[in-house]
Amino acid sequence: MLTREQIASYQTNGYLVVENVISDEMVAQARAVIEGFIERSRAVTENDAVFDLEPGHSPDAPKLRRLKDPVKQHPIFEEIMRSERILDVVADLIGPNIRFQASKLNMKSAEFGSPVEWHQDIAFYPHTNDDLLAVGMALDDCTLENGCMLMIPGSHNGPVLNHHQDGIFVGAIDGERDQIDLSHAVPVLVKAGGMSVHHVRTLHGSAPNRSDKPRRLLLFQYTAVDAWPLSGVTDLGAFNAQIVRGNPTAEYRLAPTRVRIPLPQGERAGSIYEIQSVFKKPVFVRR
Repeated sequence: MLTREQIASYQTNGYLVVENVISDEMVAQARAVIEGFIERSRAVTENDAVFDLEPGHSPDAPKLRRLKDPVKQHPIFEEIMRSERILDVVADLIGPNIRFQASKLNMKSAEFGSPVEWHQDIAFYPHTNDDLLAVGMALDDCTLENGCMLMIPGSHNGPVLNHHQDGIFVGAIDGERDQIDLSHAVPVLVKAGGMSVHHVRTLHGSAPNRSDKPRRLLLFQYTAVDAWPLSGVTDLGAFNAQIVRGNPTAEYRLAPTRVRIPLPQGERAGSIYEIQSVFKKPVFVRR
C-alpha cells in the first residue's frame, strides 16, 4: 500500500515512482521472453498486430520498438499485470474496482530507440471520467541517457490539450501553440523492477536512447470500473472480463470535463509512433 505522502505526491504532480515492485528473477524472465520476440521479428518486414518496427529494421539487424498487446503474447506479462503489488498501488489511486484496459511494451534499444512526442494519454482514449492511469514497469534502469519518460508536474490538473494538426489527430501537442513551458519537465528515473505511475491527463514524452544500454518499459493501462470509453464497447462480455478487481456495473460515472475525440485519423493510423510520424513540430530529434 502507498503512504499518505505518496498519494499526496501523485495527486499534486500527476505521477509517482514506486521501487522494488517485482523480483529480479521476474525481470530476468521477462527480458528472456523479449529476446525471443526480437528473434521472431527477424522474419517480419513491416508493422503487424504483434510487432512495431524501428526504421531500418532488417533480418540481420532487428530493431523492435514496440511489442503490441504483450499481455496477450506471453503469460509472463499477464502475471506481472495481475501482480497484487501493482494492483494495490492502482487501488490506492483510483479505487478498489479496477479494469485492465490495454498493454504495450516500448523498447528503446541502445543508441537508436525512438522518441515519443509530448502527449496526454486521455487524448487517445477519452472516457466518461479520468480515473485512469498507466503503470510503467521498468525492465531496465530508466535513466535520462537511455530515454526515460519525462513528465510535466501538475499538468493533469489542466485541460486536455489539442493533439490535432491541420484537422487530423496526430497524437502530439504543439507546445508553442498551446503555450506549454516544456522546460519544467522532470525525468522519471526508475530502477529495473520498479514502476512509474502516471495520471491519464499528465503531459509526458521521452527522448531517443542515446546510451549503450536498452530501456524496456512494460506499460499497463488501468481504469476505474465505472469509467466508460467514449469510443464505445462492441463486446460487453469481453469488456467486463477485463476487470481485475471488483465487479461489473451498469452505472458509469460522468465527470464535468471537456474532452477531445481522437478523430479523424490520418493515413498513418496505428501505434503512437505511426500516428506521430506526421507531426510537423517534433521536439525530440530522431536518430
